Amino acid sequence: MNILDSVIASISPEKALRRMQARRALTAMAAYEAAKPTTLRKQSRDSGSGDRWVAQAGPNLRNQARFLDANHDLAKGVLNALVNNTIGANGIGIEPQPRTFTGEIHDDLADQLLRLHKDWAKKPECTFTENLAGMERLLCRTWLRDGEVLTKNLLGTVPYLDHGTAVPFTLEMLEPDMLPLIYDDPAKNIVQGIQRNGWGQPKIYHLYRNHPGDYNVFTAKALDLIPVSADLINHLRMRDRLSQMRGVSIFATVMTRLDDIKDYEESERIAAKIAASMAAYIKKGQPDGYQADPNGQPRTLRFSPGMVFDDLAEGEEIGMIDTNRPNPNAYNWRNGQLRAVAAGAGVNYSTIARDYDGSYSSQRQELIEGWVNYSILTSAFINGLSQPNWETFVSMAMLSGQIKIPVDVDPLTLADALFIGPSMPWIDPLKEVKGNTEGERSLYITGPEIIRKRGGNPRDVLEQEKRWRRQLRDAELISSSDPANDKQPGAVAAADNPGAANG
Repeated sequence: MNILDSVIASISPEKALRRMQARRALTAMAAYEAAKPTTLRKQSRDSGSGDRWVAQAGPNLRNQARFLDANHDLAKGVLNALVNNTIGANGIGIEPQPRTFTGEIHDDLADQLLRLHKDWAKKPECTFTENLAGMERLLCRTWLRDGEVLTKNLLGTVPYLDHGTAVPFTLEMLEPDMLPLIYDDPAKNIVQGIQRNGWGQPKIYHLYRNHPGDYNVFTAKALDLIPVSADLINHLRMRDRLSQMRGVSIFATVMTRLDDIKDYEESERIAAKIAASMAAYIKKGQPDGYQADPNGQPRTLRFSPGMVFDDLAEGEEIGMIDTNRPNPNAYNWRNGQLRAVAAGAGVNYSTIARDYDGSYSSQRQELIEGWVNYSILTSAFINGLSQPNWETFVSMAMLSGQIKIPVDVDPLTLADALFIGPSMPWIDPLKEVKGNTEGERSLYITGPEIIRKRGGNPRDVLEQEKRWRRQLRDAELISSSDPANDKQPGAVAAADNPGAANG
């Protein structure tokens, strides 16, 4: 109340109250419209912390996402598309780039690391059932579907473990169930199984000794926890909140829509099957004209092509049950829902709907916009798993004596590497090649960058091309005296077909 309100209140409290009510109404009118509750709009609010909401909904969302992956064809298709475009068929490529003190890449050391890594990639995880690409696809699938995934580093001499590779480094893949959401200890700053310091940095992960799904949750064996240093754990998670320690499934916002699509399609299929059965009924003239069969047997009329109903009673007629199925609007409704699912899950609509209608420009625009989402997921996977694993691999290769560091190598660059994710596919290869050629000729892009975008290694490409040209010379398919054959990539094809070059 201001001074005038106080004076009016001392004289007439009723008028002062009306002034205050009018002032509040004017203030409410000036606020954001979205913040005003109305009878027509239900306002849902989220005032809890990220950890609190994950603790309440995380396990249920994770279990639903796993059920969708196992039983829903569209959900599995969405997940397959995300994994394929995030990891690719051959996994995340690695090109070692240790540098000398002058800033140049040390080729000898890079070759040593690459050879050791190829050996390690055959058996990177402790069960020996997956190579590196298969392991990365499993980790990515778990991360996206369950919301998080963990790996544990097994280094050096580990009881009863044979690393199976020259570098004594193995990974143990862990599902998020191994990190309990229900274990909190405020006195030790433990939240959802993760013990942190005052700045929120993870220091110890308290993991189940065995997967809780293999035992009764009330048995002591299932609840037996072991502390593991955070230095040995890589924890990749899908987070939306700054204060969120655990991850949430990428399906969280589209689960109900996927369920609705499945239920609707099931209803349409059943209705179409009923319609295909061609059900019919006999319409009586009057209710009192109905007479049961004197022998107590129900009347049966079997349909056949061109049949004539000549045994109907007086006043009876045949009626057909029409279910109006298949529904001509089902296709459009389903595609509309799939567009919403694609937007929520971050996947291209045409990929999950298998609908590739449209011009080259429209398809390329959709691919470019969708590929940004895939690139973000690839970057998160590299930062969360691939790069830490590579750094640990290089450290263990040095400690085990598998590589010797040359004196001219900058030690700060030993673990430097280029991580190569899947490349954006071509819609029209001829247009893409012409665009890359013009871009390189105009100095907008380099040859190595083009090769890396295609998922290749520039050094491997040069070595393969050099070996191929040597084999062509040995087979006397090209002339070793013609310098054009060493400089022009299309020289072999032009030599075989001179008219093509002129055309």
